[in-house]
Amino acid sequence: MSTNQHYSFFQSVERSFDKAAKFTNINHGLLEQIKACNSVLQMRFPIKRDDGTIEVIEAYRVQHSHHKAPCKGGIRFSDEVNQDEVMALASLMTYKCAIVNVPFGGGKGGIKINPRNYSEYELEKITRRYTAELVKKNFIGPGIDVPAPDYGTGSREMAWIVDTYQSLKPGEIDAAGCVTGKPVSQGGVRGRTEATGLGVFFGLREVCNMPRQMAKLGLPLGVKDKTLVVQGLGNVGYHCAKFFRENGAKVIALAEYEGAIYNADGLNEEEVFQHRKATGSILNFPGATNLAKNTDALELECDILIPAALENVINGENAPRVKAKIIGEAANGPCTPEADEDFQKRGILCVPDMYLNAGGVTVSYFEWLKNLSHVRYGRMEKRFTENLNTHILSQIETLTGKTVEAGERAFIMHGPEEVDLVHSGLEESMITATREIMAIWEANPAIPDMRTAAYVNAINKVATSYGELGIFP
Repeated sequence: MSTNQHYSFFQSVERSFDKAAKFTNINHGLLEQIKACNSVLQMRFPIKRDDGTIEVIEAYRVQHSHHKAPCKGGIRFSDEVNQDEVMALASLMTYKCAIVNVPFGGGKGGIKINPRNYSEYELEKITRRYTAELVKKNFIGPGIDVPAPDYGTGSREMAWIVDTYQSLKPGEIDAAGCVTGKPVSQGGVRGRTEATGLGVFFGLREVCNMPRQMAKLGLPLGVKDKTLVVQGLGNVGYHCAKFFRENGAKVIALAEYEGAIYNADGLNEEEVFQHRKATGSILNFPGATNLAKNTDALELECDILIPAALENVINGENAPRVKAKIIGEAANGPCTPEADEDFQKRGILCVPDMYLNAGGVTVSYFEWLKNLSHVRYGRMEKRFTENLNTHILSQIETLTGKTVEAGERAFIMHGPEEVDLVHSGLEESMITATREIMAIWEANPAIPDMRTAAYVNAINKVATSYGELGIFP
């Protein structure tokens, strides 16, 4: 029997927490407080369907931790939503934010619907009513709880949320900061779309630049020429493949639910995406070989495997057949505890989801800061930087008597746009988080894997926050 049959999702998160807590010196009572979900809002509300029938909608919002304010976490629309899942995801948000040094407590929301079964007008009514319920209970606000998109939601739903919030809180100057993942025209930030995939790239690139880790795995330093398999060609998988390919890695296989394709010479994710758009499938892509089952891609010989689709895709049954040296968890929970144990025994490095896919929340933090400051990133310094760089360049050319080539000139003179600053902030966050986790792991060889080291890092930071608040001296 697998672990998943014994434990709920929230209990599985608690097990990982308990495993890591043994490697900390934190008071047992404080550990219990960090682990507990502080507030759970369960609601039911009616909406009138387009055909005139009335349907009762089930929805949740969980605030896991108030050690920092506001709470932060996405809202998912899925018919799988239940209280246990939302509690588990909210607790993971607490640890994720702590690891990447984003000053939020963890939160999560969910509405138990399949969005494909509702018209746009019905979805708008559900989203706006849900927002109104959150406002009523004080479960949303730029300093209280800040939702974001998740499965089944996107910038459209976030625009409805901010509009509803602003109409119920007239005159609140920071109202745009009540939610992130908004359209840029509604106070969103440039760079949000690719944030998670780019964060995965930055995190794995840093791991690949660590001499001790690469020596253990028998791999050369850097991402150049490393072979890559990506499962999932959604937003995250697409951008993972894109950034690795652009930086010299070779994407040898891509998998989607209809199947998988393989090409030892490398695949271009944009060409595969367009092929899928035209034919409805990634299969039969010119120059690539179809694999019998989409899960076969997980078992290919490669340097890096990136599961960027569903949870529990690598489990006790198929983990022993995984041949990758590094697994980068771009999805939430793609590897089960049994898979972790197998990788540990075989010396495979699993880079855990709870920090690796934190690009979304990191850039959400930048969006929230933008909303509070009421100024676009780059507006204050772009021209100053360009003028200064132009002056430096002209001085160098005058002193040397040489002219800088046009392409280089444009690059040196360029002042940062909003997207440049967002990418730079994300890169800094992921590099710092990777180094902190590795330092904890290397300092304590008894810690079994990188996931446990990440939890230790998160628990220590949350405990420090409680101590500094004076709640637990």
